[in-house]
Amino acid sequence: MNRIKSLFGLLVLIATAYLGWKVLPPFFSNYRFEDACESEALLNSYSNKSETEIRNTLAAKARDYDIPLSADQINVTRNGNELAIWADYTVHIDVPVMPFDLSFHPATKNKRI
Repeated sequence: MNRIKSLFGLLVLIATAYLGWKVLPPFFSNYRFEDACESEALLNSYSNKSETEIRNTLAAKARDYDIPLSADQINVTRNGNELAIWADYTVHIDVPVMPFDLSFHPATKNKRI
């Protein structure tokens, strides 16, 4: 009986490690992309950089972080003193028993003083 419990515990540990190996990288990439969005919003609130240029810059950062996001999916709007950036994307996680999708919604807003 102890042998079965040990084997089961080992299998649970291996499954948890494998799932973490598959799931954690998209979360870290999303965190880095959100940080890039915040930086772009902060820097470009006071510049004359166009919305298209901001969108293309963020799309390049998304590619660097292995995020499946194109420039068309990134929304950038200027409303007077406010610059807003947001996007919605999904990452497919392919695990043997039950594949699933993770949805991410990075967004930021910055106002000039």
